[in-house]
This record gives sequence, structure tokens and C-alpha cells, in this order.
Amino acid sequence: MKRIVWLLAALLAVPCYAGDEAMQTEIKTPASFEPLKALVGEWREVGKEEKGAVVHYELLAAGTALVESMNPGTPHSMATVYYPDGENVMMTHFCSEGNQPRMLGTGDAKSMTFKLVDITNLASPGAGRMVGLVFTFTDKDHLTAAWTHKAGEKSEIYTFTMERKKKV
Repeated sequence: MKRIVWLLAALLAVPCYAGDEAMQTEIKTPASFEPLKALVGEWREVGKEEKGAVVHYELLAAGTALVESMNPGTPHSMATVYYPDGENVMMTHFCSEGNQPRMLGTGDAKSMTFKLVDITNLASPGAGRMVGLVFTFTDKDHLTAAWTHKAGEKSEIYTFTMERKKKV
């Protein structure tokens, strides 16, 4: 009986490890996801020196998930995962406020706008949360991210002008 269990476990694991070639192939993603994939690397807020935001972008899952880490290692670190959903782009933001807004993105190589679809773990209907994001892709090394935050009936936009950190 133990042999059968081990054999079944081994057979079920095989598709997960189909071979190096399959694991290294990047999966085709919609055109609207391409500008996000180009963000891979480290970015720093312009003109703020050590006090400015630091953002790191990394592609995972065969190029189908872009993970954004904002201010890693700080008490207010946050993560956002951008991913294709058919021909659309979605994102889930893991906020330092403890909730997770999910947003639908539309746009092109110049800009992308994300709007709230739903949210998990919201403490109360008026609790603070992110409800929108607009990326403006100035060029390959410059980006503006304008996050819209809502608490109660009050909305504020937090704008980050970012520059790609050059490799030395």
C-alpha cells in the first residue's frame, strides 16, 4: 500500500517538473501587460534621497506575475502583484493598512489606469484603502505612480515620481 501511495505522489508531481525547457519558457501575455514587465529592477523616488520611496519589481511565474515591493524591510512595506487575466491586467495590492484591494487595469505603453474591483479584509466600510492607481510611463527609466487613497468620504492622491536605479 505504501508503494502505491508513493507511486501516485511521484506521478502527480511529474507535471510540476516537466523539464528545464518548459520551466524556462515565458508564457505569452497580453500587450497591455508588456509595459509592466519592462519595470523589472529597482526604482527610487526622484529628489527625496534616503527619505524617498524605494520600489523593486521582479517577474515570477514564467513571466505572468510582476511583484512590486515598496519600501521593503520597513514597517510600512507593501507588495502589489500585477498579472494578466485573459486580455486584461489585474492587480492585488497588499497594503500596510492590512487590506487587499484588487483592481482592473486598462492602458497602453504610455499609461495604465487601475480601478477598484473589490477588496478583502476591509476593517469597516469607511476604513482607509487604495481605490486607484495611474502609471505614467515617461520613458524606460522614468515612471510616475499616482495612487488614490480613500478613507470615509475623503480621497487623496499620492504621487511618486520614480527613476530606475542604474547598475554600477
